Amino acid sequence: MTIPLTILPDNRELQVAPGTTILKAAQAAGIDITATCGGRGRCTSCRVKFVRGTIPPPTIMDELQLGDDLVREGYRLSCQCHLAEATAVQVAPPLDEQAFQILGADRRVQDVARVVIDAGITKQVVKVSLPREEHHQTSDLEELLTVIGRTTEDVSPAILRQLPQSLRDGQGEVTVTTFGRQVLAVEKGDTALLKFGLAVDIGTTSVVTTLIELESGEQLATVSSLNPQAVFGGDLMSRIAFAQFNPANLRKLQTRIIGLLNQHVEEIVRQSGVLAKWLYKVVVVGNTCMHHILLGIDPSYVGLAPYAPVMRHPLVVPARELFLKVNPEARVCLLPIVAGFVGADAVAVALATRIYESPEVRIAVDIGTNGEVLLGSKARLWACSAPAGPALEGAQVKHGMRGALGAIDRVRIEDDVEIHTIGEAGPLGICGSGIIDALACMLDTGVVDSTGLIQVEQRDRLPLRLRERVVMRGEERQFVLVKKGEVGAPAEIVLSQDDIRQVQLAKGAIAAGVAMLQHIAGIPSEQVAELMLAGGFGNYISIRSALRIGLIPPLPAGKIRYVGNAASLGAQLCLVSETERQRAERVARSIEHVSLAAHPDFQDIFVECMNFPPS
Repeated sequence: MTIPLTILPDNRELQVAPGTTILKAAQAAGIDITATCGGRGRCTSCRVKFVRGTIPPPTIMDELQLGDDLVREGYRLSCQCHLAEATAVQVAPPLDEQAFQILGADRRVQDVARVVIDAGITKQVVKVSLPREEHHQTSDLEELLTVIGRTTEDVSPAILRQLPQSLRDGQGEVTVTTFGRQVLAVEKGDTALLKFGLAVDIGTTSVVTTLIELESGEQLATVSSLNPQAVFGGDLMSRIAFAQFNPANLRKLQTRIIGLLNQHVEEIVRQSGVLAKWLYKVVVVGNTCMHHILLGIDPSYVGLAPYAPVMRHPLVVPARELFLKVNPEARVCLLPIVAGFVGADAVAVALATRIYESPEVRIAVDIGTNGEVLLGSKARLWACSAPAGPALEGAQVKHGMRGALGAIDRVRIEDDVEIHTIGEAGPLGICGSGIIDALACMLDTGVVDSTGLIQVEQRDRLPLRLRERVVMRGEERQFVLVKKGEVGAPAEIVLSQDDIRQVQLAKGAIAAGVAMLQHIAGIPSEQVAELMLAGGFGNYISIRSALRIGLIPPLPAGKIRYVGNAASLGAQLCLVSETERQRAERVARSIEHVSLAAHPDFQDIFVECMNFPPS
């Protein structure tokens, strides 16, 4: 027996087994309903409105996440609704987020000290004697191999298919492209100057692809997008749970990321005029989960103790195996993984910051959905994963959004609230940098205390305008950042008590990761020469606000600097330099992985880091 489920606005009618959630039914049918929290009832992104059939009674999670007004209007969380009768639902439109702020590498590979430009891609123009007499026991391939000094094992069948036409169109003059001993292309005429490659940083939330000319190391174009896998969960554990022991779901995740990379290739080709067939090398970095999914490797055991990756070594595969629309014989190089959730992106950060050769102790913090922390010097290097989750990206926050047009990105509070939005547009919600600013100001003005509690009972001590923004609605404490109609806001924007708790969990994970590495290494803050903030999110936050809420250790501001998208820069280094790519393996093996959860002191440090520093 099945139950009919109609999903609007596509007007798709599905036949669903009783007891199936609306979210699972939609995803099984290939209908996208965003589930930032992975379908655990901890956000509002999968909400639907019942338009036909009996509206089910709200669950506790419906009431907590949606609030009384939306529940009364017939909204429910699709991940919580188990079908019992014929129903039609309208999928709530996602927040119209446009013009995202996604950070590419703002430094060039030439700016990094002692980088030798040697991409490993060689183009050689040769003149091949074509077989002319019938009795000659030779072939096109043999004549080519004689000239270039290679063997038949160095040439794939795909090259053989191109070979006769290329030789004859060029009257024997061809350009042979190689990577190591492998022949990647045989092109008619002289194309020796056309050598290009891509550096790809696959983050949990965003993906950045950069086109580089391999002879000079010059950056020619950059394309960035949100990671389309986020529809199945905003954090790594949600995506692992979606894929767990389910080859069909793993295939969906892999198809999403490969489809996006091919879109990036098309956009880069359009922007630059560089043909896809001239893209001979691709370097990919990402955390362990993103790495495995790209390769179609089941990440299930990465999400289960002891969190072991399937592989850690560097890998080189032909682009055709991943269905990437670059030169089919191009080499896709994946950097090594350290361990657990400390992936190739952390190795790329180490390369870009040169932390592995520093005479003094430095810390690199890549703040993101899957945060990573590196601490050490040339003597010794430690790393850990600090899974902040998507709260710092605006997810799982009532009026949170990513850094897009209309997002509140800066907040100032004195007698009243002043905000700034991305693109100077009317405020639609608040992104991570705005949340951190707001919390820092709320601490300074006494709106919240060091435990994160909104001080409803003490609001009379606040200036009048600020006092009116501290409210109690039902059982929920809220701080009204923007009233409806204020500065062009189409609706009220608040920070709730639960929002603050979500941010405390996220910032506690990052801060505890840094504190644990300092604890294990025996390095007090006064011995740290420099703290480097990496990643898209890390480069948009205010250092003063990050210090105030305890997201980063209490160092003098002069010792803290932004280093841009260091993971992307590290990928670019390995793209233009085989020396750097070989160094990546040595650096990865030298990093000591610290498992936070397994350390007996972690719980105490984490709880301490959740609180805010006193004034």
